[in-house]
Amino acid sequence: MIKSACKLVLGLSLATLSVAGLSGCSVSVEGEDYQSVTPAFNIEQFFDGNVKAWGIVQNRSGEVVQRFVVNIDGSIDGETLTLDETFDYGVGDGPESRTWKIVKQSDNTFIGNAGDIDGPAKGTSYGNAFNFHYQMDLPVDDTTYSVTFDDWFWAFDDSTMMNRSYIRKFGLVMAEVTIFMQKQP
Repeated sequence: MIKSACKLVLGLSLATLSVAGLSGCSVSVEGEDYQSVTPAFNIEQFFDGNVKAWGIVQNRSGEVVQRFVVNIDGSIDGETLTLDETFDYGVGDGPESRTWKIVKQSDNTFIGNAGDIDGPAKGTSYGNAFNFHYQMDLPVDDTTYSVTFDDWFWAFDDSTMMNRSYIRKFGLVMAEVTIFMQKQP
């Protein structure tokens, strides 16, 4: 009887630790929390011109699996913001380039598309924050994973910002991307 009770307590403890561990893999950013924070982030103004970015990707264990520099050439034509990105990797590998086409909608949201993104990215501004949410087939080694990106940008001033992306599979954060971006003269 004592052995059974010990097994039950141990089993419940392990289940509780598992749930706590899983909830630790979940990140939730609330855009409304940034609505009144300044400076306001304007995606069209920030990316109109040349932007340089430095970033890392960390796996679930915190190990840096990619380190890269991105040169972004942005331009606006009517309601469409085009971002031509070229990547240079110091650690790991990934796409050499990507072109985003981002269109402002009548409700002040944004729809973005790129060749390696599954369907449209949906963007929303929140004061000094901007959120992009999209799906992507992400190649890792010899496998491709269908993942969801929860991509957040925060303005520091008119020429600098931070970007934090949470890459999820089955709702769990599998990797995180941190990028510092700066407008170039």
